[in-house]
Amino acid sequence: MQLGGKFLIAMPGMGDPRFEKSVVFLCAHSDEGAMGLIVNKPMAELSFSDLLAQLEITRAPGARDIRVHFGGPVEHARGFVLHSGDYNSGSDTTLRVGSRFGMTATLDILEDIARGDGPAESLLALGYAGWGPGQLEGEIQDNGWLTCDAVPDIVFDAADATKWERALRTLGIDPLMLSAAAGRA
Repeated sequence: MQLGGKFLIAMPGMGDPRFEKSVVFLCAHSDEGAMGLIVNKPMAELSFSDLLAQLEITRAPGARDIRVHFGGPVEHARGFVLHSGDYNSGSDTTLRVGSRFGMTATLDILEDIARGDGPAESLLALGYAGWGPGQLEGEIQDNGWLTCDAVPDIVFDAADATKWERALRTLGIDPLMLSAAAGRA
């Protein structure tokens, strides 16, 4: 099972409030574990402008703003930019996730965005979600997550409050019909 570039959609009854109704974009998945970014939990208390000021990065007039999200419970102070596949950092530190997505965790992407350059679409996540070997597969088997192909329209859309429901609907699932109980036939 290869899940890199897929969505993890939290099931009702997840048990961990940090992941309740979360949509996680999986950046990497292998036998060694998995790493992903929650794409639907904005951080209202921190703006991109505030972050640039903290990092002493000058923002060019007219440079676009990007949303800052809670990316997951691991390494809260570390930033990751999930972006469209049109960008590649000059330092070759962009992780390609299929042809439509990339993830860059170095300051050069923030500097590029602040200058008005950078990827066409992006979101900034502070922290990430991580799983050890076999852990994610066990959580999926225990009915903690559904998986589906990641859709750029959902990842980069500003309507964070609707992403969970919209991701479920890509699978043809009505959120009102979901149950927190797992079963086996």
